[in-house]
Amino acid sequence: MNTVQNFELYAPKLIEKREFFSSGHRACQGCGEVLGLRMIMKALGEDVVVSNATGCMEIISTAYPHTAWETPYIHVAFENAAAAVGSGVEAGLKALRRKGKIADRDVKSVAIAGDGGTVDIGLQSLSGAMERGHDMVFFCLDNEAYMNTGIQRSSATPFMAATTTSPAGKAIKGQRTGKKNVAEIMVAHNLAYVATACPSYPLDLMEKVKKAKAVKGPAYVHVYTVCPTGWRAASEQTIKLGRLVVETGIFPLYEVENGKYRLTMETPEPRRPVEDYLKLQGRFRHLDPSDVAKVQALVDKEYRKLMHKVKTSVPWS
Repeated sequence: MNTVQNFELYAPKLIEKREFFSSGHRACQGCGEVLGLRMIMKALGEDVVVSNATGCMEIISTAYPHTAWETPYIHVAFENAAAAVGSGVEAGLKALRRKGKIADRDVKSVAIAGDGGTVDIGLQSLSGAMERGHDMVFFCLDNEAYMNTGIQRSSATPFMAATTTSPAGKAIKGQRTGKKNVAEIMVAHNLAYVATACPSYPLDLMEKVKKAKAVKGPAYVHVYTVCPTGWRAASEQTIKLGRLVVETGIFPLYEVENGKYRLTMETPEPRRPVEDYLKLQGRFRHLDPSDVAKVQALVDKEYRKLMHKVKTSVPWS
């Protein structure tokens, strides 16, 4: 039985029925980011304070005077969701507990940002908050470009993908660098919990959210979120693309608990070729067979590195 069937069979018993991110927002049709956010909020529950960096989810959810958020929510700048605001909220919650005002509630500080507010503009802030050990969870909703400002490249944009600032032409075939692996950067910060997730695998995503929330200290979850608009893909392909990115090994689903790596969703062997994933997206339509082979080689290399860590890593204690 696959994950979707499991979800449909057991969801009424396992998943919070209340919605903490409501309908009626302005997300694009087929938006994987808002789907992931809805699942995240369901798994977090009501006892959270959300600091949300500027990005797609802020734009679509908080058009004055309306809001889709059913929890305390703060919209902040691209660069300060983690260190200035998220960690500040955490300090405020500590003060309220000392005063006995929320002694009976375990309220968590949660920071959420897109790839721009995580891997680029917000990386220094994120690193600072994680290094200092603030009791908070950070979620990166990664749609691989600055989508709400015009589909500009970020350092999360994959190799040879076309964006408005990394256009594909005869001299340069799109993005010239590979995707920055922020999950591994967070592992290097010695966090107790780091994970990758995708809303195409809903139970896996929500279980990781619950684990991250339960950690006393900083935790990080990197969520792969399909963007049909920016990727030039059909909106009905959102879930399929999220599954293909895992089945090809481009974005494996794993978690790192106290230094120990574990795959949470087995990638089929042999893995599906990356072409199955690339051909569904207009941002890769300029690639010829030799280009696809380069992407495949890069994916194979990174996948081998991860598998080595899965096999050889040991927990800290």
